[in-house]
Amino acid sequence: MPSPANILRNLLAEDRLYVMPCCYDALSAKLIEQAGFDLTFMSGFAASASRIGEPDLGLMSYGEVLDQARNISDAIGIPLIADGDTGYGNAMNVRRTVTGLARAGAAAVMIEDQVAPKRCGHTPGKAVVGRDEAFDRIRAANDAKEAGADILILARTDARHEHGISEAIERAARFKELGADILFVEALKTREEKTQVCRELPGPKMVNIVEGGETPVLSHKELQEIGFSIAAYPLTLMASAMRAMVATLEKLRLDEDRTPDLMDFAELRDRIGFNEYYEVSSRYETSRRD
Repeated sequence: MPSPANILRNLLAEDRLYVMPCCYDALSAKLIEQAGFDLTFMSGFAASASRIGEPDLGLMSYGEVLDQARNISDAIGIPLIADGDTGYGNAMNVRRTVTGLARAGAAAVMIEDQVAPKRCGHTPGKAVVGRDEAFDRIRAANDAKEAGADILILARTDARHEHGISEAIERAARFKELGADILFVEALKTREEKTQVCRELPGPKMVNIVEGGETPVLSHKELQEIGFSIAAYPLTLMASAMRAMVATLEKLRLDEDRTPDLMDFAELRDRIGFNEYYEVSSRYETSRRD
C-alpha cells in the first residue's frame, strides 16, 4: 500500500482542483471520506474548538495536536494534512513537529510564519516573524523530510496582512526553494490577488475559503481556472454542525419535535462503523459469544 504522503503526491500530480472540507476529529473526517472527497485537513481552528473548547489562539499544545492527528489518520484512508502551526518553538521544534506528525500518519503538515502564539488567519491581531526565522522554519521542516519523515510540507505565509501581497509572494517563492511541496498565501482579499499568486508562484497552491472571512468565495470552477490545486474549507463542516446542534438543543429545551432534524438511528450506526464491526467480528467465535 502506498503511504499517505505518496497518495497525496499522486493526487497533486493531476492537473485539477481538489475540494477539501476540513475535519476536526475522527468522526468528521470519516464523514468527509464517506462523502467521496479525496483528502482532508485537520483545521486548527475547528480542532481547538472541538478538543479543548477554546479559540485558535495557540492554546492547543503540540501533544494534543499530535494525538488528534493520530486519531483522525487512524480512522480514514484518504490523506490527512495536519496543522503544525508555527512548529511549536524554534527550528528544532519544527523538525520534531514534522517528524511526529509523519509518524502519526499525516500525509502533509502545514508550517506557517506567524509570530507565536499564532492566530486564526481571518481574525485581528496576527503578525509574522522576520524572513530569516520564517525561512528557518521551512528549512527545518524540509530537513526533517530529508532525514526520513515521509510527509509533504505545506508552507503558509500570513505576510499579506501586514506587509502586502508582494512580500507574501516573495516569502512563498523562497519557501518553495527551501523544499516546500505546497504553497499557501493566507487571506487573499481579491480575485486578482488569487490570480497573481497562481501566476507568479510555482508548484501546487492552496486557497483557504472561510465563509464570511476575508477571502472572496469563488466557485470550484473559477478556483480551478485560476490555477489552485487545493481549495480548503476549514470551518464549513463545523459551522454547519454547530448551527444544527444549537437549533436542536433549543427544540429539546422547549420540548418540541426534533426528529425531522436528526439522522436516522440506523444510518447513524452505519456511518460510525457498527455494521462493519459486526461483519468483521462475526469471523471470530469469541466475539460472537460476547
